[in-house]
Amino acid sequence: MAPTSWDSTLHFHDVSSPSNEPIKITLPAKPHSLSITASKLVVAMASRLVYIYDLQDTLELAAQSNGAAPDIKPWQQRESSLKFMTRAVACMPNDDGYASSSIEGRVAVEWFDPSTESQARKYAFKCHRQPDPEGDGTDIVYPVNALAFHPVYGTFASGGGDGVVALWDANAKRRIRQYQKYPQSVAALGFSSDGKFLAIGVCPGFENGQEEYSGEGVTKIYIRELGETEAKGKAPK
Repeated sequence: MAPTSWDSTLHFHDVSSPSNEPIKITLPAKPHSLSITASKLVVAMASRLVYIYDLQDTLELAAQSNGAAPDIKPWQQRESSLKFMTRAVACMPNDDGYASSSIEGRVAVEWFDPSTESQARKYAFKCHRQPDPEGDGTDIVYPVNALAFHPVYGTFASGGGDGVVALWDANAKRRIRQYQKYPQSVAALGFSSDGKFLAIGVCPGFENGQEEYSGEGVTKIYIRELGETEAKGKAPK
């Protein structure tokens, strides 16, 4: 287990041995989101910093520290390809890479492989935007608050301040479908381990311009049962 907080620290806990002291890592900036796979941990922070830790190397360094604070460095240090503050990060279930989102209605998809060929594959796209009702040709841009990858198909869901949830095929660079708008901002998403259900957490978002934030009575969790191929990627054209 690896929680982090706005005190700019990251802790690794061995849940199989609760008596062991957690491994503490000091981060260079406030963390906004993190995601873990079987071998990697991605931490997205303020100032567009992204640290990627190799879990095996991290645990080996901790074991060699003999109780002292281990000097653990990230396997990779990156700058987000998105220009504005990161809201969410989610790792691909096949351990190949991750997606990140920003407050400016964009999602980026990147791969762990540092080779030039692999890095050339990364891309970003606009989403969770609505035409301005005044009809001046501009869009209202919403933060993309949540991302979650489907554990079977490897597609991913995004949820935004516009109350919309969409499914995307990262490899084909295509939207699979978009669901009916929810009554409040989408704050969190999560697929069940078998991919048959999608949990959607909604509550009023700060983007609504509220001076005093309150989600009382309107904070809800919706469970959507997915069809057998509902989250499956589309065949290439």
